[in-house]
Amino acid sequence: MVKRTVLFFGIVLLILPFAEVSGQRHRHSISKVVIDPGHGGRDPGAVGKRSMEKDIVLAIALKTGKYIEENLPDVEVIYTRKTDAFVELFRRAEIANESNADLFISIHCNANRSPAPYGAETFVMGLHRSQENLEVAKKENAAILLEEDYEITYGGFDPNSPEAHIVFSLYQNAYLEQSLDFSRLLQDQFRERARRNDRGVKQAGFLVLYKIAMPGVLIETGFLSNPQEEQYLISEQGQSHLASAIFRAFREYKEDVEKAGYVQQLAHAENPSGHHHGQASLPEGRISFRVQFAASSEDVPLNTQGFQALNQVKKYFHQGLFKYTSGDEVTLEAALKHRDAVVKKGFRDAFVVAFYNEERIDINKAVEIIQQRRLTN
Repeated sequence: MVKRTVLFFGIVLLILPFAEVSGQRHRHSISKVVIDPGHGGRDPGAVGKRSMEKDIVLAIALKTGKYIEENLPDVEVIYTRKTDAFVELFRRAEIANESNADLFISIHCNANRSPAPYGAETFVMGLHRSQENLEVAKKENAAILLEEDYEITYGGFDPNSPEAHIVFSLYQNAYLEQSLDFSRLLQDQFRERARRNDRGVKQAGFLVLYKIAMPGVLIETGFLSNPQEEQYLISEQGQSHLASAIFRAFREYKEDVEKAGYVQQLAHAENPSGHHHGQASLPEGRISFRVQFAASSEDVPLNTQGFQALNQVKKYFHQGLFKYTSGDEVTLEAALKHRDAVVKKGFRDAFVVAFYNEERIDINKAVEIIQQRRLTN
């Protein structure tokens, strides 16, 4: 098992260069969105009795983009494809990263061996919590099998391997909170606007989301394996309703971001403050520094495969997410050295966080307290 774990960490390390995560990005407006119709060309995606996923999602994507362009002229819409063309997964992420987009929306259709499941769901990058979610990710990631030299491009990643999905899904998602915010708005619109069965917001390991350097979601608009839903998905009305729902969610997300002066931060540069800098110094108590390497909307066991390569793994709940740290240092210098060690193990977005008596505080405040104590001692 240890050898297999090391192998998959190697796979993740080879995949990491595709994720262009560099520097701190502050966004107070949403001016550029990438719309990604899944599959295309020689990759049909899910196949129903009367339709193919690649055709349906392209139609929905083009309608969504048109709604945005007509109603939000300050937003630039970029497509990963506008025709029935095959586009590699890594290239889709490259398009988004090269354009420095503010949001990535990947549109798909689902399918199941049973005709019973129906409804819309939205995925963000993260660890799957059910076999069903894993199967969705495996199905979408299997598109790489149609790419030339995919073994080299993706560092030997096997889309059929549950272990491979587990390991790379655990890596820090710098935009998880923003992606979850948009996902919830999408599901609200699917339920209220499009009158679809709300299957909720979920997490799973999607290569196309893993490689983007911005908030992103993967939408499963419905099941082609369900006869009634397939009819809805191929209809002009159904496609228009779904596109309208996506547009409305995007508009609301944009309004929320701009109204709040929303600041997007990369995980390794994250420095949220639990206290105002101007307040009085904290009383005597233990200051510690740890290295955060993962975050999830669901509680992940500390003995999960992937955490085992790290020492002193702890968990804390902060701003609606379960967050995972390694190490427990009394100085920032020691914590920074430990961060470098964690990064070398593949957790590229790892960063240092500070605690006062087990409560998360601003890292600058922690350093300030330590300096004040030195002056008074």
